Amino acid sequence: MVQGKISEIHGWAAMGPGLKVEPWSYTPRPLDDNDIEIKIEYSGICGSDLHTLKEEWGPTMFPAIVGHEIVGKVITKGSKVTEFKEGDLVGVGAQVYGCLQGDCNACSHDLDPHCPKSVFTYNSKYADGHQAQGGYAEAVRVNANYAFKIPDDIDPVHAAPLMCAGVTVFAPMLRKGVKEGDRVGIVGIGGLGHLAIQYAHALGAEVVAFSHSPNKRQQCLELGASKFVDTSDKDEVDAVRHTLDYLFITSNSKSSQYSEFLSWMAFEGTVVLLAIPEGHMTFAPYDIISTEVSITGSMIGGVNVLKKTLEFASQNNIRPIIEKYPIGQVNEALQHMDKGQARYRIVLTHEISG
Repeated sequence: MVQGKISEIHGWAAMGPGLKVEPWSYTPRPLDDNDIEIKIEYSGICGSDLHTLKEEWGPTMFPAIVGHEIVGKVITKGSKVTEFKEGDLVGVGAQVYGCLQGDCNACSHDLDPHCPKSVFTYNSKYADGHQAQGGYAEAVRVNANYAFKIPDDIDPVHAAPLMCAGVTVFAPMLRKGVKEGDRVGIVGIGGLGHLAIQYAHALGAEVVAFSHSPNKRQQCLELGASKFVDTSDKDEVDAVRHTLDYLFITSNSKSSQYSEFLSWMAFEGTVVLLAIPEGHMTFAPYDIISTEVSITGSMIGGVNVLKKTLEFASQNNIRPIIEKYPIGQVNEALQHMDKGQARYRIVLTHEISG
């Protein structure tokens, strides 16, 4: 078995619930024949990181190093890894293992995040009992199937948010078949929404951006939206009722807002939930029956979808708008994001040596 180059991985871990991380190190699991070891250069901060640190989605296994928007260089590869070589620039998203077997109902449908054997990048355990730790660290070891070569024309710092935020918005567009001429609404112009506008626009859709922040109007139009709707302006909202083929909800909307969202949909339109707000959705069954609207959700994307996400971003010049923080200021970055002040994704920069 090939030995990894880093026997003790140093990172920034939370010791308990809350938005505070501190220096901590751990001994990584042995490098499997199908694994690679990555020296991390950039790691994006995702909303999932904050939810996990605050235990808003259930118990967290502490100490926990979060971060699942990882970009770095391969420094070691297992004996059976053929698709990568040392020095390759790769990205890792929210999943680090899935069985990828043809008889797996999830993996065979490109839904490997739902694989019964899936291991997520953090707050998850491998079959051997080792806990997965994420990207707020100097290195990470993952199954090679869940590392992805970064296209040469995408700056590594911009690639990091595509590993989760990018695939989160693009995966359902692919699955639902968004195409040229479709009228696509995006609710919430933040870390997910500003990328959703770009992907939908590149697919040829007519994009309608919805936000309660009118100061985002010009930027949304520059990103590719055909129309901006200030949700606090009744006339603007009324003008788009019953017109949308798809509505992607990227923000933690209030439960009472869903009846309003449904009123924006054309007959047989589809509402896709991408955020996970607390509580339950509230709407009358008649709202669905009277319009024949479907409501669905989407998690992240599997191996094939993530490859397409990066390829499509490369081909269509889709890039996140980011703010950079050195990894040593990770706590300040977490607070900045928690206050809703990030525009629009935060990327932590690690010390890079030759």
